[in-house]
Amino acid sequence: MKDFYLEIKHVCKQTGARYGILHTPHGDVEVPMFMPVGTLATVKTLSPEEVKDMGAGVILSNTYHLHLRPGEDIVQKAGGLHKFMNYKGPILTDSGGFQVFSLQENRKISEEGVEFKSHLNGDKLFFTPESVIKIEEKLGADIIMSFDECIPYPANKKYAEKSVERTLRWAKRGLTAHTRKDQALFGIVQGGEFPDLRKHCAEELVKMDFPGYSIGGTSIGEPKDVFSKMLDYSVPYLPEDKPRYLMGVGSIDYLLEGIAKGIDMFDCVLPTRIARHGALMTSQGRVNIRGAQYKEDFSPLDPECDCYTCKNYTKAYLRHLYVADEAFGKRLLSIHNVRFLIHLMEEARKAIQEDRFGDFREEILRKYGDKRGF
Repeated sequence: MKDFYLEIKHVCKQTGARYGILHTPHGDVEVPMFMPVGTLATVKTLSPEEVKDMGAGVILSNTYHLHLRPGEDIVQKAGGLHKFMNYKGPILTDSGGFQVFSLQENRKISEEGVEFKSHLNGDKLFFTPESVIKIEEKLGADIIMSFDECIPYPANKKYAEKSVERTLRWAKRGLTAHTRKDQALFGIVQGGEFPDLRKHCAEELVKMDFPGYSIGGTSIGEPKDVFSKMLDYSVPYLPEDKPRYLMGVGSIDYLLEGIAKGIDMFDCVLPTRIARHGALMTSQGRVNIRGAQYKEDFSPLDPECDCYTCKNYTKAYLRHLYVADEAFGKRLLSIHNVRFLIHLMEEARKAIQEDRFGDFREEILRKYGDKRGF
């Protein structure tokens, strides 16, 4: 794909973290980056224009959820996701593999694919590597994911081994089914906590020559040291000249860990999800805005933040909106959390270019201490 490639501009001398430009059919974006999640073609409570103005590059939508409603045919008739949701930048669609994993009570995995029930109405559904690719092609995102099996943690090695082989076969089938030349299809590295399986999966996917690679099966309940090892077992076997995407990670410490290990792209629903419950990430640590101590606090939510919320509203007002269950409050809190993580990525990119990402990481974690909490 001539319109999709990663241009590495600088590698931090302290850590090996990478700064670069990801070129896509819908614009160039800097990496490392955090991708806000718009599962149903919307980042909850926020407009596409707001998300773009916050500095977002790529945003993520989900194949499984969009297949259920409104359906990929409707999106295709609208001109694809970009026109349907009016987002002016690049879009990525997840394959739905993780969502199927989360429905494990009502699923049946076979070599052909996965049979499961819709979480909306109980209808029987059947996803195959080929059918998922066809859905993603109709949705029309710039970056699309292979259909894989995300195993739970912990899982025994025998099952993990079988799952990896199935994921590799599915990746090859999806690659064969993929026909659109304006979409970059990523392979997904699985293998649980087992170093030989992660290595094997990564090496076999690289042989298939995907335009980019994802690391899956992390942040599903494993301890932090296991999470870190999963990256160590995967990243070294991926090409240096292609993007690396760590799926489903949005906590500050995990983001910084991933960047230090050479990851370029991250996504997570965390910033908007916790915002709707009154939890905020700030330069002063975690803030639970529902706390009574903020009832008469007329200071900004975060004095170091440049977001619309922090420039215009006080903690007292935000607490009032939250306690009153006003929709505007959820919007303001979501604006802050999304911008906070995007700004963190901006600062990380600057630190990488100045060969001080290690110091930057230590400074952030020291500032947050046990209050980083996400």
